[in-house]
Amino acid sequence: MTAEERQREIVGVARQDGSVEVAELAERLGVARETVRRDLRVLESHGLVRRTHGGAYPVESAGYETTLSYRTTVNVPEKRRIASAAAGLLGEAETVFVDEGFTPLLIAEALPRDRPLTVITASLAAAGKLSTAGEFTVLLLGGRVRGGTQATVDHWTTRMLSGFVIDLAYVGANGISREFGLTTPDPAVGEVKAQAIRAARRRVFAGCHTKFGAVSFCRFAEVGDFEAVVTGTALPSAEAHRYSLRGPQVLRV
Repeated sequence: MTAEERQREIVGVARQDGSVEVAELAERLGVARETVRRDLRVLESHGLVRRTHGGAYPVESAGYETTLSYRTTVNVPEKRRIASAAAGLLGEAETVFVDEGFTPLLIAEALPRDRPLTVITASLAAAGKLSTAGEFTVLLLGGRVRGGTQATVDHWTTRMLSGFVIDLAYVGANGISREFGLTTPDPAVGEVKAQAIRAARRRVFAGCHTKFGAVSFCRFAEVGDFEAVVTGTALPSAEAHRYSLRGPQVLRV
């Protein structure tokens, strides 16, 4: 097996399983662990994986994106802490945008139920969770439904959003970096997120530590567009400080 064939196999396994371990790959491929580490360094330089201690996970791109069902199985305790902290930033907002994705879905579940609130969302899952909340008015944005994420996109969605002035937008992303801002693999999704940001008076990004430093295909916002960034304590404090220098308050929970 050539290096190129080996690296293609590693990417395939990472995308299928969600992550890879050096030791398991070495046994599977019949090579030394250092060979696997070298392959992972090459793949990381090409933007296909992000290395971790002892392994790596795939980076989402224009040709690859995880599904909502998969996201419900990864870093769940961290995502729940992040969602609770993000919901705590609601303040006096009366109208809220909730993005697609699992962490925004958890934010929707964590919103206080003891006050009237209008929630605008492109997420079918979030709309379903909130539709039975007695004090909530839920506006589901129309459009083409993406099967993997169960969320609407395209001009119907952005046209509806453009008619609103929203107090607070909870926004997710597939990647966030100081250099390239917030990114997502699909241009149609990026347009919805960008329109939500334009429509909102306040914006909060919520995402687990693995999003940081990752760069996907379509940029839709800058780090400085947000008043707060909420993530987990696995993001080093020094790195959190570097993001805060771009403008937002960075909360590690």
